[in-house]
Amino acid sequence: MQDGMAVWLPYHQEEIRGLPDALSYGHWDGSAALPGDPGEVRFLVGPPVPGAEHALGRVLPRMRRLEVVQLLSSGYDYMKPLLDLMPPGTTLATARGVHGEATAELAVTLLLALSRGIDQFVHRQGARQWLPEYRSTLIGKRVMVVGHGAVGTAVAERLSAFRCETVVVARTGRTAPTGLVHGITDLPKLLPTVDAVVLCAPLTEHTRGMFGADTLGLLKDGALVVNVARGELLDTGAVVNELRQGRLRIALDVTDPEPLPAGHPLWDLPGVLITPHVAAFTDAFPGMSMNFLRRQLQRYVRGDDLHNVVHTAQGAREPRRRAGERAGGEVLSGMPATRP
Repeated sequence: MQDGMAVWLPYHQEEIRGLPDALSYGHWDGSAALPGDPGEVRFLVGPPVPGAEHALGRVLPRMRRLEVVQLLSSGYDYMKPLLDLMPPGTTLATARGVHGEATAELAVTLLLALSRGIDQFVHRQGARQWLPEYRSTLIGKRVMVVGHGAVGTAVAERLSAFRCETVVVARTGRTAPTGLVHGITDLPKLLPTVDAVVLCAPLTEHTRGMFGADTLGLLKDGALVVNVARGELLDTGAVVNELRQGRLRIALDVTDPEPLPAGHPLWDLPGVLITPHVAAFTDAFPGMSMNFLRRQLQRYVRGDDLHNVVHTAQGAREPRRRAGERAGGEVLSGMPATRP
């Protein structure tokens, strides 16, 4: 590493053009091999790999000078057990918005697959069965999108191409530039009127288990449900019950529990389509996440507020100096002492 404030990235430095020169970079992909002394790291980017929380749990207790933990996920629920491991004053930020378009693409793909029976036709293909049948379409259907963040907004935009009537629901009702957003309290009166529901909301104390037996029971027979948010938004027992009755068709990119155990009934029930939490992981992800990291690190060097801050560890610490700045405000390496 070159001299400077240490940053650990899941990418090699040369892969990201335009990184600030005032920082030093190490490549850490979550493995046991560390690129340097964890005690010197100021900015840590969590590796975008399954089980990242276990890798972070190993290094966070050793990062006494840490200032920023940057995740490359939209949510941070898996980090909550680790928050107490961050030094006082450490900022936690997510990559909300980076995954919006790719996740929305899969959400609409799953909705189309359920509507047109693609899962059933694939099964029949394996059995060499030619069985044409009448299927539904999204044209003219009333689709509820739960969540009005980057993913929910992108889903609603894409559904317009299929001439759907979109009903957007968020925690609080409001009028947005894209139209009316209903509050969560409107769910009981809205659910019986829709043909499909796409879950895009973050996992919070308010959304955990929000679609249980009573809520799902309000949907009309034959309604479609797609979850690309977090598995815990749906009550898995209620989902299993609905599928066994054959009343709803459901597509899940996320499950509770996750990973879904091999013996779980969801694997074998008719009317369910499962993808293994892959909505955001496409060939577009590296480039989009690198662009986001470059912008975030440029803000960090300038001392600007970071995007998508969701938590700050309790406790006081000395104010952070910008890269290249000594105590007292003296500037090194040509870095400005004030924000531009």
